[in-house]
Amino acid sequence: MPRSGTIAALGPVMQQAYLPADFDAALEYWTKDMGVGPFFLLENIQLGDMTCMGEPTDAMFSVAIAYWGDMQIELVRPENDAPAHYTGRYAVHDRLHHICQVVDDIAEARRVLEAAGATIVVEGKIGEDGRVIYADPGFGAGGITEFVQLGEGGAELFAMMKDAAVDWDGSDPLRKLG
Repeated sequence: MPRSGTIAALGPVMQQAYLPADFDAALEYWTKDMGVGPFFLLENIQLGDMTCMGEPTDAMFSVAIAYWGDMQIELVRPENDAPAHYTGRYAVHDRLHHICQVVDDIAEARRVLEAAGATIVVEGKIGEDGRVIYADPGFGAGGITEFVQLGEGGAELFAMMKDAAVDWDGSDPLRKLG
């Protein structure tokens, strides 16, 4: 059990996220070579009240999400070059970009991050009641940790994606949502 008050104690890692230089090639790799899928595509995401390094930003990105057992795999595709967790010094391609922990209380996550001396890279809202923080606990590029407090419907969306992966036969590898 992780020591109380630490970043690890906020919750287990549930996602590995990648920022591929070639999004389509990455999808092909994960679905054909690795057998992970199906991926669900959410396009043109803009977080509410999004800030990057404390400044407002209009960053937009798309993600493709699939499950490999209990681990969520996310591929990120920037849709503009506005400041974000995937631009500038944090833009590492074709390797692990960030991990994600689901938290019950985003304010508590922020307190733990501040106590640890982490840099808050991005913050924003997901829908009406979800919140997210992308932080650099000190590793730098490739070591960002995402903390998400799921809003209404978030857990159900992830459960649907995970269920789709259980007996996936390789058909329809990319499914658009929303």
